[in-house]
Amino acid sequence: MRFHPDHELHRRRASRNYGLGAVLLAFAAMIFGLSLVKARENGVPGLEAARQKAAAAAEAGTTGEGRP
Repeated sequence: MRFHPDHELHRRRASRNYGLGAVLLAFAAMIFGLSLVKARENGVPGLEAARQKAAAAAEAGTTGEGRP
């Protein structure tokens, strides 16, 4: 079975689709990067409380799960 060569319209449409895919991928990477930066600047909610609880459990000699 022989395949017919692509028409010019299909090649242009494919080129546009690749370009749009690259733009969307760059946008997603930018949003992900901004999220990481914001998380580092503001910290993770509840992280400090969890650290304090773990430190208190370590001083008491427990694992924090109610077991010594």
